[in-house]
Amino acid sequence: MASAAGSIAVIDYGMGNLRSVWQALVHVADGREVVVTADPAVVAAAERVVFPGQGAMPDCMRELEARGLRPAVLESARSKPFLGICIGLQMLFEHSDEGDVPGLGIFAGQVRRFPVDGMVNAAGDKLKVPHMGWNEVRQVRPHALWDGIADGARFYFVHSYCVVPDDDDCITGVTDYGIPFTSVVARDNIFAIQCHPEKSAKAGLALLSNFIHWKP
Repeated sequence: MASAAGSIAVIDYGMGNLRSVWQALVHVADGREVVVTADPAVVAAAERVVFPGQGAMPDCMRELEARGLRPAVLESARSKPFLGICIGLQMLFEHSDEGDVPGLGIFAGQVRRFPVDGMVNAAGDKLKVPHMGWNEVRQVRPHALWDGIADGARFYFVHSYCVVPDDDDCITGVTDYGIPFTSVVARDNIFAIQCHPEKSAKAGLALLSNFIHWKP
């Protein structure tokens, strides 16, 4: 097994094609090693950890457990710069309505499906679920990962569920899609975002670059 000391580990628990995440990180990594890994020891040795994912929450939680990665994720979220992306944000919460499954419980709160009522835009047109496409992220709290990114910058989203934190103090970004929803949370060494920065052009690459250089 190659050492991952000083590297950025992208956690692979079998849910989604991680190549785009890897490519975007390599693009901004300034020569640092970026490894996609399902090995808990490599995750533990990494300097920074990225926790992405796509698909259904029950499948993601099951695969994380089956591959023995849960302890490595929990320890990384406690001890080193940690970036959650999409389902990697939702899994940090206590419980999801999707499949009625518990999450990792790192943040207090729930993961809820977009409501049937209220999913209309300013013109009164009905909005589709999943929320898919480009949308603005309002920066409701300052953070090092916002450096060089305009408030209201557009990022790319694909999701039907959103997080509802118990503690408003962790809410770092909000997006409007029929209703305002929490699209970014942060606390200590953790930053987690509902959208896909690896698919979000200049703003997304800036955020990933900020994560690479972040010293929480």
